[in-house]
Amino acid sequence: MEKARITNTPYDDVFRTLLNDCSSLIIPVINEIFGEHYSGQEKIVFSPNEHFLNQQGGIEDERITDTSFKIVGNETKKYHLECQSSTDNSMIVRFFEYDTQIALDEGEISGNILTVTLPHSAVLFLRHRVSTPDRLKIRMVTPGGTVEYDIHVMKSQQYGLEEIFEKDLVLLIPFYIFSHEARFEEYEKDITKLRILQEEYEQIKNKLEDLSNQGIISEYTRCTIIDMSNKVLEHIAARHNFVREGVRAVMGGKLLEYEAKTIKREGIEQGIEQGIEQGIEQGIEGTVSILKNLGIPLQTIQVQIQEQYHLSPEASKKYL
Repeated sequence: MEKARITNTPYDDVFRTLLNDCSSLIIPVINEIFGEHYSGQEKIVFSPNEHFLNQQGGIEDERITDTSFKIVGNETKKYHLECQSSTDNSMIVRFFEYDTQIALDEGEISGNILTVTLPHSAVLFLRHRVSTPDRLKIRMVTPGGTVEYDIHVMKSQQYGLEEIFEKDLVLLIPFYIFSHEARFEEYEKDITKLRILQEEYEQIKNKLEDLSNQGIISEYTRCTIIDMSNKVLEHIAARHNFVREGVRAVMGGKLLEYEAKTIKREGIEQGIEQGIEQGIEQGIEGTVSILKNLGIPLQTIQVQIQEQYHLSPEASKKYL
């Protein structure tokens, strides 16, 4: 079957890398966009970002979302985020295609009823104009009535450095250079103005180091933010050498030896924690399996694993 593929931009790749490799950065962004109050302790479960849509003529069209995931806390909600360097007329159509496919992927059939749950969707605009809307809307006219839902909009250029760090929106840092894009020509010709830009990036670098030293973000996250900032810079300032080299001189780019050692230690610690968790999971599952084979009632098994592994009644149910 013939297959069509949508090409992603470097900014999409940076956005997806940040979300997948530094997933803790998602929560403050979700809180900001949707007015949620997540603590940061919730579990984030990513969904596949490749979806296949059957088009006319037998063509299978592969669409790749920037990211879709669930946040599991007191309740579970699905989210779908996209990153756009600028608006285009086809974007809202793509959102509808993605959202419905995400919903179908986890649709449930009960009797003669299909239930699909659309995700909470939002777009991050890296550039915007006066005409760029604050919300996008999808209206579905069905035989049973009209249904509408909003696609929320976040405009990265509206956030200054102080607000970014106050609200923990450090996921926006790699895209902060977009707020200076209109002045690149000035920076190329005026070393004094370029120095002001460099001073802002000195602040960014220092604040990221402070967050890492305080344990608010990991050293790996700090280095990833810097690396992704440099990737964005390479593309947006490809024709402005002084801007590109000036910012890079401040932010750096090479992974220093002490950073590599810190990241390695963090990785080992995380691996140990995950290994312990997996070992406990396997132990519980093994215990349940043995007791089931012995013909012991499920209620008795549940009580036993609750006591043995210090589980709540709710947590113990999933093993049965």
